[in-house]
Amino acid sequence: MGKTRTDAEEQIAELLRTAKKSLRLSVAFLSRLDGTTQHLEVVESSVPFLFQEGYQQVQEVTLCQAVLDKKLPAVIPNLKDFPEAMKLPAARMPRLRSYVSVPVTLSDGTLYGTFCAAGLTSDKDLTKRDKALMDVLASAASVIIEPQVKETERRSGIGHRLDPVVAGGGPLVALQPIVDLRTGLRIGSEALSRFPAEWERTPDVVFAEAHSVGRGDELELLALRRAAEHLEHAEGYVAMNVSPGTLLTPACTELLSELPVERVLLELSEHDPVDDYDALAAVLDPFRAAGLRLAIDDVGAGFSSLRHIVVTSPDVIKIDRSLVTGVHVDPVRTILIRSLVDFARGLGARVVAEGVETAAEAAVLRDLAVDHGQGWYFGRPAVPEPVSTPAPEPVLAIPAPRPHPAVARRG
Repeated sequence: MGKTRTDAEEQIAELLRTAKKSLRLSVAFLSRLDGTTQHLEVVESSVPFLFQEGYQQVQEVTLCQAVLDKKLPAVIPNLKDFPEAMKLPAARMPRLRSYVSVPVTLSDGTLYGTFCAAGLTSDKDLTKRDKALMDVLASAASVIIEPQVKETERRSGIGHRLDPVVAGGGPLVALQPIVDLRTGLRIGSEALSRFPAEWERTPDVVFAEAHSVGRGDELELLALRRAAEHLEHAEGYVAMNVSPGTLLTPACTELLSELPVERVLLELSEHDPVDDYDALAAVLDPFRAAGLRLAIDDVGAGFSSLRHIVVTSPDVIKIDRSLVTGVHVDPVRTILIRSLVDFARGLGARVVAEGVETAAEAAVLRDLAVDHGQGWYFGRPAVPEPVSTPAPEPVLAIPAPRPHPAVARRG
């Protein structure tokens, strides 16, 4: 029994049936040409034992290639009339005698393969009109094929980018300071993955692409291991990002069991869907009992899943930079952040503001009782050098805020 066809293959098969019936020939097929080999991808045949899907042959000795090279015409009523055709294997086995072949070309001009029909007997009725029909059918086939080709190319491109990174043990991981807004002291760091600049892709895009080709868990776990390597030298805790799906894998559980979890803050994005909160809790609860802390990242970027926060009961809520930027001049942002702080207090959680870039933002955030800050004002992500632990010193002084309209109204 042959393989089950995809929807696209079944659509191609319908086009081939049309060609086979209209031209009254024995077989019609779509072939893919890769430069060295002809692959029969979809076949509609009255003699299936001679023409099978998946069959391959050397491309340069095929009738299709001879037609593409213009050594033979696209329409051949009788192969015996063409000595060049009679030299090829198809003239002997399966002993083809009539043939029509047209190219299948994608929208960018790339040759994908050929759309062909053939008979075991000569057929003097084959004409240029039949080629015109085959051209139309081949054009329809290209429309069906192209999305699959593009997806294959996309997956291949992602794989080629990821392979050397995975082989090298994972992405480079830098640390960005997280600072107590009251004292200015560094209390921890967030581990941030960095990928080659020539990729022109942000880390979240790289991880999403990896997940789209089934390699996201692998890449995330390597990034977690790289982040864990910094625990030996980092001040305070290290915040590590992980998606719920990766967190539920046995490999992630094994990794967490190897770490000093009391120094780990595990960050889940507000945007990452959780399909099974009970399963998530079953994995996290033993580690949280041992000292692991949980953070929900990107809070406020959409307010789409406050239930996500309530159900997971995090130890830390991280306010998205979209609310932090310009908070010192925007009363609406101030009100929203104050609401999130009050919400966090009700949950018994601490609050970290992300994307703090100015002293003015830091001062207002401190006045709003935000616990900790992270952003370029306190330090850019960097790979730390192994050093002896110095006495804690403030990262930056945080000035007292000037009166802010929204803050002053707080009763």
